[in-house]
Amino acid sequence: MTVSKIAGGPADTTDRFLDPAIAAPQPWDKLATYLAGKGMSFSPNPPPRQFSGGFGNLNFLLQVDGKPTVLRRPPAGPLPPGGNDMGREHRVLSRLYRQFPLAPKALLFESSDEVMGAPFFMMEYRPGLVVRGRLPDPLVGRGAEVTAMLVETLVAFHRVKPEDVDLSDLGRPAGFLERAVEGWIKRAGVATDGQPPAIVASLATWLRANKVPDPEPTLLHNDYKLDNVILDARDPVKPVAVLDWDQCTRGDPLFDLATLMSYWIEPSDPKELHDFGQMPTAQAGFPTRREVVEMYGRLSGRDVSNFLFHRVLCNFKLAVVLLQLYARYRRGITKDERFEPLGRIAEVVLDFSDQVARGKTF
Repeated sequence: MTVSKIAGGPADTTDRFLDPAIAAPQPWDKLATYLAGKGMSFSPNPPPRQFSGGFGNLNFLLQVDGKPTVLRRPPAGPLPPGGNDMGREHRVLSRLYRQFPLAPKALLFESSDEVMGAPFFMMEYRPGLVVRGRLPDPLVGRGAEVTAMLVETLVAFHRVKPEDVDLSDLGRPAGFLERAVEGWIKRAGVATDGQPPAIVASLATWLRANKVPDPEPTLLHNDYKLDNVILDARDPVKPVAVLDWDQCTRGDPLFDLATLMSYWIEPSDPKELHDFGQMPTAQAGFPTRREVVEMYGRLSGRDVSNFLFHRVLCNFKLAVVLLQLYARYRRGITKDERFEPLGRIAEVVLDFSDQVARGKTF
């Protein structure tokens, strides 16, 4: 999972790049030699640029065979289990576009670290509008339309049959929810050097006591949210791509919906969650989380009566991801000051998860 997103868009307000002085340096000469050996031409003009805005994988826009192309690689340093899997993402994106055109097509994968210092893959570039914590002017007052687009896109993705895109052996759907519970509890301990906040134990007890059975599995995106969807700059409630597939697997589709809800802020939520600015859903016109869940149930035909379990689990997951990111800062793996407040925000998300479990909010 990433927190905030790095993605491409038009040159006005959405295509944001790091200053070249602080962009992560990459061995572009080695890449040029490597691509030449593959019969591909890498042009240094314009020079590669690193997309800004995210805490996870590094994404660069470069010119290959005369076309804008995205190169994607993990960040430096130790990585948490399950994420940043370039091989998995390449496999998904080299197949999924056949049935789900919003998935960009993967172009090339390198599994070794000999070229870029880490595995990487390249995919087609989809320009468009990327919305993060603030609605751009063309979308102000159109929260209901944005919501419908997000839910309809997720429902359409969940309708893709894994066997139709050669992904019927992706992941391990049997026991998915059990592994998710135990895995995120374990990661909370690792991220806090074995000393997680006391509330983690309380939430762990609740999750173990309230687990629901695994349903018939579907493909899962595993980090579905607004800034992982690129919108058409001319028609901003129309999607042109869905990004960030490195955790794609098979499992309970409500897990994707609950991940989306973990980012869905309402006006009465804690100030820290508003300040975190992941999605602009507290603005006028957006429906509540409960209304979104009901919409998904209607459009998908799926039973959402046990959704509270998924809601608590994915809110807990978000808190643990924040603890993992903060650990990178605390341990000196990154000096990026954006990571410094994430530990405090994680504590707020843990408390909020407990309130959801107790029925005090949704």
